[in-house]
Amino acid sequence: MPRRQLHIDAAKVVASHLIVLHHFTVYGPLAVALDVAAPRLTDFFFEYARMAVQVFLVIGGYFAASSLAPHGHLQLSHLIRRIGQRYLRLVLPFSVAMLLVLVCSAVARSGLPSEFIPAAPGLLQLLAHAGLLHGVLGVEPLSIGIWYVAIDFQLYVLMAFLLWLGRRQAQWLVAVLTLTSLLVFNLQADGDNWAPYFFGAYGMGAFAWWAGHSRHAGPRLVALAGAGALALLWDFRLRILLALAVALWLGVARWRTAQDGTAHALPVSMSRAVRVLGRCSYALFLTHFCVILLANVAWAHLQWTFAGSAGLVTLVAWSACVVLALAFERYIERPLSGLRLFH
Repeated sequence: MPRRQLHIDAAKVVASHLIVLHHFTVYGPLAVALDVAAPRLTDFFFEYARMAVQVFLVIGGYFAASSLAPHGHLQLSHLIRRIGQRYLRLVLPFSVAMLLVLVCSAVARSGLPSEFIPAAPGLLQLLAHAGLLHGVLGVEPLSIGIWYVAIDFQLYVLMAFLLWLGRRQAQWLVAVLTLTSLLVFNLQADGDNWAPYFFGAYGMGAFAWWAGHSRHAGPRLVALAGAGALALLWDFRLRILLALAVALWLGVARWRTAQDGTAHALPVSMSRAVRVLGRCSYALFLTHFCVILLANVAWAHLQWTFAGSAGLVTLVAWSACVVLALAFERYIERPLSGLRLFH
């Protein structure tokens, strides 16, 4: 698996914060106030910022290919162990974050009657979340956007199964499912709780790695662009265009790195900030709803009406999201990622 790459960290930073800002424009009385104060801006974040999830789908496929099958066929002799490790890598910090959300939801319910605040969960709801099955079982989610955690795990398992099944012909299986997803599954609106719906973007990320790592990178990248163009001609979707653009960008960047070792240079201080913020993007994704809950309670009680007040509260809350994510990554996610229960 490649070392951390600055351009990928930068993409994760931008995408994760776009998703956070999207959620600020959706939930609670603060979102209503923002819409009144800056309707065009909030319309943009509401309609388009959520598509940043495509960046994570493509990057997820890119890294899945690099770790499971860097040369196009499965390299792992202990596949079940790796799947178990992936589950723990996702679910352990996810579970701690859900505990934080439960506490913040309880505080919010006592201070702000609103439908967007999750109700106290039942046992089935907790078990479904622990098993990352809340989406497929139709269980009410405890937090916003957490469908992605379950989908990420499904996609990883599906990719691993295809690589195991296909052995040295595995890339053909991945290509077939990628195209089928782009042309069929991704057009089924009721399929978004299952991995095949998203496998088009994930598969393009995998082929970005394989193309960039190949001696025949140019033709492979052209084939990737052709597959994406076919999907867009079949049914144009802006989210697929974004996924294709990200995949080609990753593939070209990987190709250049393999050819001449070209690095993505930034000033040292900026590079460090990008790496730190990129590393805590998962923590930001898991914990930002806690801040949104409390920010809405604060907004309802402050009852500010001066110009820019909603923007000010949002800016402070957004900053608090970053601080919480940094602390969560450092003291929760990083220590938990060192656990090895599967040997």
